[in-house]
Formats: sequence, structure tokens, C-alpha cells
Amino acid sequence: MPTIDIDRDAAHDAAQRELNKPIYPRGSLTDQLMRWLDDLVFKIISGGASVPGGWLTIAVLLALVAVAVVVAVRVARRTMRTNRGRQSALFGSVEMSSAEHRAAAEQSAARGEWASAIRHRVRAVARHLEETAVLIPVPGRTATELARDAGRAIPGLAGEMRYAAVAFNDVTYGERPGDEPAYRMVADLDRHLLNQAPRLPMETGPAEAADGWVEVK
Repeated sequence: MPTIDIDRDAAHDAAQRELNKPIYPRGSLTDQLMRWLDDLVFKIISGGASVPGGWLTIAVLLALVAVAVVVAVRVARRTMRTNRGRQSALFGSVEMSSAEHRAAAEQSAARGEWASAIRHRVRAVARHLEETAVLIPVPGRTATELARDAGRAIPGLAGEMRYAAVAFNDVTYGERPGDEPAYRMVADLDRHLLNQAPRLPMETGPAEAADGWVEVK
């Protein structure tokens, strides 16, 4: 059987054409960038003999490629931080009351959609605190800022508020699926707040003034 000689360049090009077929996954942007750089470096090195200036020119080109990669990575990181900041607001574009968020949370929980249930229940907590004037509504407030502000207003629930914020951030930005125990904790916090009533400082005694809330009988 006759043999077919394939040089290095032809083999590399054939491999690239094969990998570019639709049947293969495209991979992440980072993976695509690395493949492009690998292909570029391969072409620069394989063409070293024909490049004017020889290996000195190749070294300069490789240095320029390295600088371009560093700049691209910094720009990408800055863009990711900017996008993360834009997406970190606690509430979405549709305004809902605490009762509506609470109902949506219970519906999601009934379907086992814990990430959605946690998000809506934390939003119910936040909206309830705004509706009862415990917190002043702040556009763009994040879950972390909610925990901080509510912890100052209600020190006795600071730990629960921090846990709720962590649960919200995990399912919203950490790409975690959420689970029933995390949802139940947030739901318990929400019910606890519903059974409490804010009291003005002049209406509270020394013990009650510690957190500004009394239980509704």
C-alpha cells in the first residue's frame, strides 16, 4: 500500500480544520483564545526560516503577543467586574411587593426550584423591611448591603441576615443550585419578621430598645 507523506504544516492545518467542525464544542472564550495563540505561535515558529531577521524577529513577535495577551486579560477582568457590579442589585427590573415575592418563593419551593425560591424569599425579606420603614429603599441595593443595613437596624437578626445574603449570592452569582435547608432558613427569617412589629425608640423600654422590635401577640 502506498504511503502518503504529510508535512508538519499540513498536519497542523488538517487538525485545526477538524476541530473547527460544528460537531466539536467551541469551549469557553479562554479556550478559544488559547487555541488561537497556539496556532499563531506555531505559524510564527514554523515560518522562522523565511521571516526577515530570523529568530530575532520571531522573539520580538512573541514578546508582542505576550503583551497583547496581558492587555486582553486585564480588559476581560475589568469587563467582568463591571458586569458583575451591574448585575448585583437585589431586585430585578419588575417591581413586586413582599407578599408577591413570598408567593413566588412558595410556588418555586413547591416545584423544588430552590434557587428561584431563595431569591424570591430574600427579596420578600428586603421588601418587607422597606414596607415597614425599617429600611429606607435604596436603588441598586445588593444582598450583602441588605444584610449590613438590616443587621444595624435589627442587631438580633444580623447573623440570619448574613446567612440569607450568602444564600442569595450563592444561587445568583455562584451558580449553585440551592437546596431546601437554605430556603427553609430564609423562610424562617421571613416569618420571624412578619411576627415582629417595629417600635419607635420612645415606645420601647430599655430591654426592647436593644433591637427595636417586639413580638406581635
